[in-house]
Amino acid sequence: MAGSILIVDDDPVQRRLLEAAVTRAGHCAVVADGGEAGLDAMDGPGARDVSVVILDLAMPGLDGIGVLKAMRARDIRIPVIVQTAQGGIETVVSAMRHGAFDFVVKPASPDRLQAAIGNALKVEVAEGEVKRSARRGGTTLTFKDLSTRSPAMERVVRLGQKAAASNIPILIEGESGVGKEMVARAIQGSGDRRGKPFVTVNCGAIPDNLVESILFGHEKGSFTGATEKHTGKFVEAHTGTLFLDEIGDLPLDVQVKLLRAVQSGEVDPVGGRATMRVDIRLISATHRDLLQQVKEGRFREDLFYRLNVYPIFVPPLRERKQDIPHLVRQFMEHVAPVDPRRRLRGISEGALAMLTAYDWPGNIRQLENAVFRASVLCEGDVLTVEEFPQIRAQVEGTVDLGAAAAQKQELAQPVDIAAPSSSPEIVAPAVTTGFGLLKALDDRGDVRSLASVELEMIRLAIDRYNGQMSEVARRLGIGRSTLYRKLKEYGIDPETGRAERLAS
Repeated sequence: MAGSILIVDDDPVQRRLLEAAVTRAGHCAVVADGGEAGLDAMDGPGARDVSVVILDLAMPGLDGIGVLKAMRARDIRIPVIVQTAQGGIETVVSAMRHGAFDFVVKPASPDRLQAAIGNALKVEVAEGEVKRSARRGGTTLTFKDLSTRSPAMERVVRLGQKAAASNIPILIEGESGVGKEMVARAIQGSGDRRGKPFVTVNCGAIPDNLVESILFGHEKGSFTGATEKHTGKFVEAHTGTLFLDEIGDLPLDVQVKLLRAVQSGEVDPVGGRATMRVDIRLISATHRDLLQQVKEGRFREDLFYRLNVYPIFVPPLRERKQDIPHLVRQFMEHVAPVDPRRRLRGISEGALAMLTAYDWPGNIRQLENAVFRASVLCEGDVLTVEEFPQIRAQVEGTVDLGAAAAQKQELAQPVDIAAPSSSPEIVAPAVTTGFGLLKALDDRGDVRSLASVELEMIRLAIDRYNGQMSEVARRLGIGRSTLYRKLKEYGIDPETGRAERLAS
């Protein structure tokens, strides 16, 4: 039976309207009057009963984006439908970037809301089945399991393989969602500690007053609320690996105790009378610039050099787009066991070209969520651009000049997800340029100037509309006189009706 629908909104009228709509649709509704109350409901005793969250973005105190960030930090994986009175592309991008499942604009019609809830429940059920399958599998991760075809990631693999052969501390750096924990698990799975405990701590998700207790443990009665003895993550990871994610978020006073534990191999439980010896492999990770934090006095210099013995930088997905087709196939295969009767045959080249063209600010985590959602909700046996409405909206709203070309591409032969990794059919779309997209970033990863993008848009528009200047001007949203002035500025001959440079 499906769980409750949690409604998080500071407006009492809007809460009652949503509660009535959710109840009429046959669901059980739970309400929270703000972001903090919503997080408590998702992270409290009744958290297991919440299947979907309807979240208002504009709230006093902790707003919707803040709730989404906190959910990611606490690893709360409940589908979230965000709602707002402002439906601009920037709002959509921000919400989806922070993990929202769907997006509705106030006032949302009951049908639209019910469709969003129904889709979210499908995904929630599918995610539960995938997690159960993963637990049954229980295989050790190695570098052979990392799907990559990019030189940047191949360097990461080489560094990780060398690191696995030793026991030195490792610092993995990179943006959120690039797969730092996967690299850490591959290091453990490729070394002599494979099969031993791998304990993960998200330092950014622990309240400051509990960090020391969670890391090093505490004795019963050592502080208010300490009703039982707690061993701590260092002791849990004994003989195995301790992965400290977002190490840059640790409070300075805890950094002192961490430095001592790393140097001596001993931990002091809160309220304890004796130290405890631990044998761990320490791997830390951060999306922050720790050296800059050292300069600003927010991170201890001695701890930084103790952790940064063997640094590994994991590049963002936008810098290794060769990996996207392989990652897409891998994520589609993960969803396949959910319902064997609706197994996907593949993904259209148009959809794959669109996914490859997008910059993925949320990196691999965002790509995985997008593919998972599309795979679960797909009515056919091939993923097309229609299964990625949020990504399509972002691409079309910024750099897409060829929606018709994309639809034409969808008629192409689907890419077989069961094909081996080396199959050229899955690689080819990664370099497709016929999709009609403009590159938003230059070769160095910086945003291109407006002038360079404008020139390219004018050239493409002239070619696309066969030099019909009235149509070109109309499609570009400018007057004919403005168009001719720009043609003159850029040295394009208006008489030919084509984007050709004038002879200098």
